[in-house]
Amino acid sequence: MFQKAILHLDLDAFFASVEILKNSALQGKPVLVGGTSGRGVVASCSYEARRFGIRSAMPMSMALRLCPDAVVVRGDYDEYSRRSKLITDIIDEKAPLFEKASIDEFYLDLTGMDKHFGCWKWSNELRQKIIRESGLPISLGLSVNKLVSKVGTGEAKPNGAKLVENGTEKAFLAPLPVGKLPSAGRETQQKLALMGVRTVKVLSQIPPKLLEREFGKHGISLWKKANAIDNSPVVPYHEAKSISTERTFQTDTIDVRLLHDRLTDMVSRLAFELRNQQKLTSCVTVKIRYTDFNTYTQQRTIPFTASDRALLATSKELFDKLFQRRQLVRLIGVKFSGLVHGHCQLNLFEDTGEEVRLLEQMDRIRKRFGEGAVRKAVTVG
Repeated sequence: MFQKAILHLDLDAFFASVEILKNSALQGKPVLVGGTSGRGVVASCSYEARRFGIRSAMPMSMALRLCPDAVVVRGDYDEYSRRSKLITDIIDEKAPLFEKASIDEFYLDLTGMDKHFGCWKWSNELRQKIIRESGLPISLGLSVNKLVSKVGTGEAKPNGAKLVENGTEKAFLAPLPVGKLPSAGRETQQKLALMGVRTVKVLSQIPPKLLEREFGKHGISLWKKANAIDNSPVVPYHEAKSISTERTFQTDTIDVRLLHDRLTDMVSRLAFELRNQQKLTSCVTVKIRYTDFNTYTQQRTIPFTASDRALLATSKELFDKLFQRRQLVRLIGVKFSGLVHGHCQLNLFEDTGEEVRLLEQMDRIRKRFGEGAVRKAVTVG
């Protein structure tokens, strides 16, 4: 049986790199892509900016205090999507099996390729082809599973390559700080630090039951990651065109408050689904079916987003255009289409840092306790 070979590819500071490619005058400068208002957030930043301690999702005002000379670019998600598609097409042409994890991140299953080509040689040739044809920097990690390959890519950045030989996975992870593990966020790191755990090696030696007691199911996941255990498969890439939901009322209604309440709940759930799948939408459609079964829709093209605030505002405007107050409503529906891969926090060019953090906290609660665990205040009751 062939030894597993999983390749991880990640475009370096993708949004910022695209802006630098478009405008060579930005080369070598600290570049911030994101909300241009004082309350906006950083969507992406160049490595020159990162040297000042700037990171994605940081409030733009804080980033500019850290680096007053930084160049701020509003960003163009349509352009980033086009560049991402170019790279996806290159990978699709060459790879036997690949997964597009986000707009700038890919996993490839190269298992069995060593017999004919050599995975490491092939991976580096693919990376060089992407660099030549896209002009963008990209890093890679190659190992026996997705977890170690992803961490390897992080260690290879910027614009590098890392091979973790079979059998050396735990030794590779051991000296790294726990924050290098995927999903070990700041709160987890702080809690582990209070337990005296700062390196992956120490984390790997803690009894799993103790971690489960302190972190719930996430604790078991942390222990597995610290021990380089990851059996998750590379999921073949296919692009979903839309997601939607509908609500048929048991009794036809003309209650505006109830209708807005249900619409808000539906939009919030779909927006969470978008973020959970690391996708963004560019088109919102709202549907109303009246008691006589006549059905009407309104749709609007919007900038790519997965933000509750933006999607709720658009959905309510479309609903209000459709709703005829003298007719009973039998069904309402919402659809998000024109989907692309992308992280929500990298797209909230006009949202504030507080809004980004609130969304992140709400999504953590939903993932842990279920989608209905947290809802917009208007939908409670």
